[in-house]
Amino acid sequence: MLKKVPHTYVIIFALIVFCAVLTGLIPGGEFERNDVLVNGVERSVIKAGSFHFTDSKIQSWQIFSSFFDGFLRTTNIIALILLIGGSFWILNESKSIDLGIYSFLKFSKRWEKSKWLAGIGVNNLVLVGTMTVFSLFGAIFGMSEETIAFTIIFVPLAISMGYDSIVGVSMCFIAAALGFAGAFLNPFTVGVAQGLSDIPLFSGIEYRIFMWAVINLVGFTYILRYASKIRKDPKKSLVYTDDAYWRSHNQTTDETIPQIKSKSAWFALIVLAIGLILFSIRFPLSAILIGNSTFSLPAIPVATGLFLLSSLFALRHSVQYFILNLLTFTIVFLVIGVMGHGWYIKEIATIFLAMGIFSGIAANKSPNTITKLFLEGAKDILPAALIVGLARGIVVILEDGTVIDTILFYVSDSMKDFGKVGTLGIMYLIQTLLNVFIPSGSGQAALTIPIMSQISDLIGISRQATVVVFQLGDGFTNMITPTSGILIGVLGIARIPYEKWFKWIAPFMLILIVTGFLLLLPTAFLDLNGF
Repeated sequence: MLKKVPHTYVIIFALIVFCAVLTGLIPGGEFERNDVLVNGVERSVIKAGSFHFTDSKIQSWQIFSSFFDGFLRTTNIIALILLIGGSFWILNESKSIDLGIYSFLKFSKRWEKSKWLAGIGVNNLVLVGTMTVFSLFGAIFGMSEETIAFTIIFVPLAISMGYDSIVGVSMCFIAAALGFAGAFLNPFTVGVAQGLSDIPLFSGIEYRIFMWAVINLVGFTYILRYASKIRKDPKKSLVYTDDAYWRSHNQTTDETIPQIKSKSAWFALIVLAIGLILFSIRFPLSAILIGNSTFSLPAIPVATGLFLLSSLFALRHSVQYFILNLLTFTIVFLVIGVMGHGWYIKEIATIFLAMGIFSGIAANKSPNTITKLFLEGAKDILPAALIVGLARGIVVILEDGTVIDTILFYVSDSMKDFGKVGTLGIMYLIQTLLNVFIPSGSGQAALTIPIMSQISDLIGISRQATVVVFQLGDGFTNMITPTSGILIGVLGIARIPYEKWFKWIAPFMLILIVTGFLLLLPTAFLDLNGF
């Protein structure tokens, strides 16, 4: 009989203990850092040749205090998860998402009448189309935290299509992560790394677009093959038993969902209309950055007008369609806010909270009922929020033990005589492993790029190639590292145990890492534009 797999919390605690032991074996050390302005943002950058050893700070009691510090350092993500969980619970009470899923599935079945589309597979088109959109989001503006909100939409959709929760997570989170790894306009990774390397912002974009296409081809193929296997036999899924929760919430059909008619929905629309019109007056233009150019577009006024018109049409049918319309434009405004106004976690959480409250009002729920539903949703999602703080404790131990800089110093100092391919491989390995301990892309760039760019100068590799090494090394392991609050949050919402996710993602990760190394070779030997 197989032994029971340890609980995710047990795995995280074991990793914290391991890292604490590591700080006792490896001497602490730090680089001196200078504050510099990069792309208009102040960054802490390593000063060349400034490494010095320090005393390790970790004591046994810090193994337990790291949990508290982990919660403090991830309060924004924890708040985002709780607010999204509570808000979607309110929205789900109206069965709007259920109705939307069944309406979508009915609509997609019409495509099967086309022999050409049926031959390709309608579901395959849906999967590829959805993943392409999210991959572009990851490649252009670094979508990451936002996927937490989408998980609760795509997991039940995937279950209804005959797949599992892993496919649902792949539709948004994995797709965005693939785009993030192959990014060509992401200001948080490519932009910061190029700024620290003193090379033109977003230069070399032609080869990056090629990388993005190759990475997506490999990634989408892997996911589609897995999805096809699960659709043929759902019990082959690693998470078949875990998905019982989602299957139990998908027992209704669109015919059994009562259509809600409520005057309070008109009140919700009027209040939203006033607020959005004022918002449009306050922000008539959105500065959308595309490449090196910024375009001022009336994105918010246009989205407001479309929302009001589509809401009038939706309310002619039912309140559920109005709530679905509200959800759709919540996502639209989220994209506009992130790309054009620098929105981050606070604004994302705020807009979803507003969506939840107005969904409750539209469904004719009393303030007390809305509050009760919100608390039920927050309670349901609480384990996902807790695990984010616990996982952050791993990073706390390594940072407080000051061993990350020491590891980087020793490895970088020993790889100067390995030639172009060898050095590229070692740099790639360093960035890949380091991302396990420093999930922040911009934070990792500030730590490694000042050193790696100087090493590349010594061995004759372009600094642009160094940026690509960082980009790929930082990108892939975001899908597997337990120190990523975003990954742990997504898995918590999808109700996928980390150990099962690891078993599924590990071979996929190996394929992506090998693909990434092959994509690095042309940067050292071919005359590429921008390199």
